[in-house]
Amino acid sequence: MFQKFMDDFRESTGSALRLTSLAIAVAVLLFITTCFLCAAAFVFVLQKYGLLQACFAGAGVFFVATMLAAIAYMVRKRQIRKKPVEAAKSTMQAALSDPMVLAAGLQIVRTIGVKRIIPIVAVAGIAIGLMAGRRQADAKPDPEE
Repeated sequence: MFQKFMDDFRESTGSALRLTSLAIAVAVLLFITTCFLCAAAFVFVLQKYGLLQACFAGAGVFFVATMLAAIAYMVRKRQIRKKPVEAAKSTMQAALSDPMVLAAGLQIVRTIGVKRIIPIVAVAGIAIGLMAGRRQADAKPDPEE
């Protein structure tokens, strides 16, 4: 059971690392492309209309690029907010529905004893409640963003 969790963790970490490196490469190449397009537009507008209009055209291009990046950031942030809740639920459901986990839990209860396990379960319940409260506090959107 724990090996499955570790394999899932390794796989998700590896895929996140690959996606991050690809995103960085795409961002650098997009930046270089945008710079060349802006330089070409600047020279064209400079020759056709003058310096002031060329500067405004360059600012407009960068403004559009900034707005596209901001929209992509907000969309991605919403996707990330929705996914962890679904993934956590499915992982917990899979763990609790596994008969080996239930058998291990029963064996632990038999070994420790019911009288000794009640305080341990109470402390674990408090810890889980605090962690859940912290996750909900982290999940609340910031008014600044």
